[in-house]
Amino acid sequence: MMVAATPSADAGLALSTRGLVKRYGKRTALAGLDLSVPNGVVYGFLGPNGAGKTTTMRLLTGLIHPDAGSIEVLGSPFGRRDRHRLFRVGAIIEAPAFYPFLSGRENLRAIAASGAPTARTRVEEMLELVGLRERATDKVSGYSLGMKQRLAIAAALLSDPQLLLLDEPANGLDPAGIVAMRDTLRHLASLGKTIFVSSHILGEVQQLADVVGIIAAGRLVREAPIGVLLSSADQVRVRVLPMEAHRAVALLEDLAGAGSVAGTPTAEGWISVRVGHERAAEVNRALAQASIYASGLESGNDLESLFLELTGGEPAPGGEGAFQGIGS
Repeated sequence: MMVAATPSADAGLALSTRGLVKRYGKRTALAGLDLSVPNGVVYGFLGPNGAGKTTTMRLLTGLIHPDAGSIEVLGSPFGRRDRHRLFRVGAIIEAPAFYPFLSGRENLRAIAASGAPTARTRVEEMLELVGLRERATDKVSGYSLGMKQRLAIAAALLSDPQLLLLDEPANGLDPAGIVAMRDTLRHLASLGKTIFVSSHILGEVQQLADVVGIIAAGRLVREAPIGVLLSSADQVRVRVLPMEAHRAVALLEDLAGAGSVAGTPTAEGWISVRVGHERAAEVNRALAQASIYASGLESGNDLESLFLELTGGEPAPGGEGAFQGIGS
């Protein structure tokens, strides 16, 4: 008698982790991480320095192994003996490495020969996609950091993977190419591929991602579609004289509810209030009626404000980034 296979609880997900734990000696890098990455989306993976992002990426590609917990990749459990499944996964983890004495084209051909069967035309297609066709015969030793990063993206796409894992893919690139990277990744997602992007460029993730997961101290603190996250981050920012800030906070909490003021006033007197942007005039009027006159008023929502709130006010790591065009 044939017994039907039990469907995975994570069916419909391209990638999931449950209770993922990783320790380095006495330091815990991941403390029970749960991620749920749907098929066919761009997933933005965010966290401050030391939150466990790179450790997670290395676990997902089998470079290291978890101390506890489970990983599912493309619908099936992923473990030590499942490296062959990575033929369906493209990845950039940490700094890309190439043979410096070979050209960009020769490096891609060498990578193609060592992995899943790849059509020879695929190398040329990927060089064209990342804007390196004109520099394909140059030795990689003469490439800029940005060019090496674009070559790494081409290498990750060689096997036409169903899942793409990108750890800071914009590293070393300038803002002129952000639109090109965004368009490329959005196009890949439209074809049904899943893109998992770890990035520190919060503004770009806000425009690029369909779903965002934010981690802090090795745990997931929020995961939701970007629209849901931004609606929860709706706020009004008002600037008052620093000497009036604490009185303004008390007044605004009476107006909007206890706990509605995010954090403490800045040294410049800026106060953030969690209310819909349509209430900006109401906030301004309430202050004025108490003889507190605002010198600045802003409304809207953004991923950075939510990120800072959820991660205890620690900013994402700084740096430059973008997917650059030919000649970089």
